[in-house]
Order: sequence, then C-alpha cells, then structure tokens
Amino acid sequence: MAEEKAKDARAKDDHVVFIGPKPFMNYVTGVVMQFTTQNAKEVVVKARGKFISRAVDVSEVAAKRFLENAIKLGGIKIDSEEFENKEGKQVRVSSIEITLVKK
Repeated sequence: MAEEKAKDARAKDDHVVFIGPKPFMNYVTGVVMQFTTQNAKEVVVKARGKFISRAVDVSEVAAKRFLENAIKLGGIKIDSEEFENKEGKQVRVSSIEITLVKK
C-alpha cells in the first residue's frame, strides 16, 4: 500500500517543469515533450518570484501554439512562503503552480 502511494507520488513528480533562468523555449519544449513523448496526462508548471510571469508565458505558448486543441488549463494554485535571507531578514516569496491537462 505505501509502495503504491510512493509510486504515484514519483509519477506525479515526473511531470513537473520548474521555471528558472534558462532560455524560454527550453521550458516550452519540456512541457511539450512531457505530453508527446512521455504521454503525460497532466503537467504542472511551477515557478517562484520573478519567474512567475515566465511560467504563465510558457504555459500559454505550449497550450496555444504547440499543443493547440490537445491540452487545456487544469487549474492554478498560488501561494507565498516566508523565509530568512542571507542577511537575516524575513522575506516573502510568491509561487505559482499551473496545471495543464490533456483534453
């Protein structure tokens, strides 16, 4: 039973794209590849802070240009977390998770 839950959690983690400083099209390609070659039923695009707008753009380009009529928006989850930076100050960082699902 615990093995099945761990397997499900791993399978879900396999279809996550974390947005960062790499070139924009790398992330779009990553999302498209998850759906086409790995046959994912859903892909989650995650980003924090200044990369949130890039995550939105990646999701939109993947859905409207590359996989038109093949995927749709499954949901959006927003959050923020507080942590201590290098200088010892409390900093709040926003995050987003955009779920794209196969139609």
